[in-house]
Amino acid sequence: MTEQRSIVPVVLSGGTGSRLWPLSRSSHPKPFIPLPDGETLIQKTLKRVAALHSSSPLLTVTNRDYYFLTRDAYSDCLAADSEQSMPNMHYLLESQARNTAPAMAVAALWAQQEIGPDAVLLVLPSDHLIPDATAFTEAVDRAAAMAADGFLVTFGITPTKPETGFGYIRAGEPLAGGGYRVARFVEKPDALTAERYVASGEYYWNSGMFCMRAEDLLRGLGQHAPEIHDNALVSWQQAKRNGDTWELGSAFALAPDLSIDYALMEHSEETAVIPVSFHWNDLGAWRSYGELLDCDGDNNRIIGGDTIIEDSSGCIVYSPHRLTALLGVQDLLVVDTPDALLIARKERDQDVKRIVSRLKKQSKHLLETHVTVHRPWGSYTVLEEGHHFKIKRIVVKPGERLSLQMHHHRSEHWIVVSGTAEVTVGKENRLIMTNESTFIPAGTTHRLSNPGVIDLVLIEVQSGAYLGEDDIVRFEDVYGRAGAAEPVA
Repeated sequence: MTEQRSIVPVVLSGGTGSRLWPLSRSSHPKPFIPLPDGETLIQKTLKRVAALHSSSPLLTVTNRDYYFLTRDAYSDCLAADSEQSMPNMHYLLESQARNTAPAMAVAALWAQQEIGPDAVLLVLPSDHLIPDATAFTEAVDRAAAMAADGFLVTFGITPTKPETGFGYIRAGEPLAGGGYRVARFVEKPDALTAERYVASGEYYWNSGMFCMRAEDLLRGLGQHAPEIHDNALVSWQQAKRNGDTWELGSAFALAPDLSIDYALMEHSEETAVIPVSFHWNDLGAWRSYGELLDCDGDNNRIIGGDTIIEDSSGCIVYSPHRLTALLGVQDLLVVDTPDALLIARKERDQDVKRIVSRLKKQSKHLLETHVTVHRPWGSYTVLEEGHHFKIKRIVVKPGERLSLQMHHHRSEHWIVVSGTAEVTVGKENRLIMTNESTFIPAGTTHRLSNPGVIDLVLIEVQSGAYLGEDDIVRFEDVYGRAGAAEPVA
């Protein structure tokens, strides 16, 4: 590998992956969903970055909620592969998601301050699958060399088939190093247009990966998108640092919601594309996910050991929680989660976003959370709920604690299933062991902690006239969420 001392890997961790609904939800989106091999996309991104052997730290741009998911995913990756050398981790926390152009702008400002004026950014979405790390590293080498010459480089994937789910890049004038000037960016085409693009040999899939010097990025935004540039500068000046984390100022929420393609790449005369032919999958829809699964003799791809397939072919089935049976059907997509079931023709997987659009108006919670909800301290699962009651299974990780809080309308009964709970109720603080319980009346200040070295698991029974998750007042919180209304945290 060529000299990579000034390359700064930047991972953008934000998108929800709505076309993978109902598996992907806004509170636990595509980058954090376990793949068939047990790893998540963001963990695979971390390993791909580690293989670059850059001396610069890894910068992740995300928000507060995804920060905890990202931190845990990175930690699990380190624990599972302790022999691999991992980069130092740093984080920029957005006050509100504002697309790739504002995110890359603040990343460039961070890199200039923390790394130096010649820092080269390698910007990677957190939800891409690229199995060939060697080919990826070689492409980064070529892109970095072009970026050092002042180009704004994007990676173009050599198309293997007409694809309507991706944007395309048309290559123009050849450049030294195997790249091309970008002739044009085009939106996701219809099927006939996609066939023409692939047949011409002039077009590449737009991967959404970029490589460029921080100063060139900022200069370009200053010229073509000054509002984004100026907003990023104010947001960075307002940022508050806490160790390896910078929380951006509230001004960031006012930035224009634009991708880097729209804001800069389409307007700059210094935009270049590096063609690459390694296998690439952004898991943009269910057929892409299905490619990760083994197929049987009838081309069915299945996750779910209890699935029964009879006289059926070409189906994708995700049903790990209960028995699912298919009889006499072809080319179906069946996705079964504990609270939602999707059945569609396989070729309509791109149209799942139409279901998502309707749910935004009708059942917003089905877009935001699963039955199991992940929190910085662990997770909770709603087991059952009815008139004036709700039952949850709560898991608190070792050494973690929930906020010091109070509920106006509900009381809670906690029964410890395994582990040891440290419980504060009012002014009393005590330990509760396995098979013991405690009661928290409505209006009482309380806190739950796990002082042990194994997971604390308990059953919570809520009762009261109102059991909404917004009935919470936080007085103190180690995760910086005091005062916010958020479920059981």
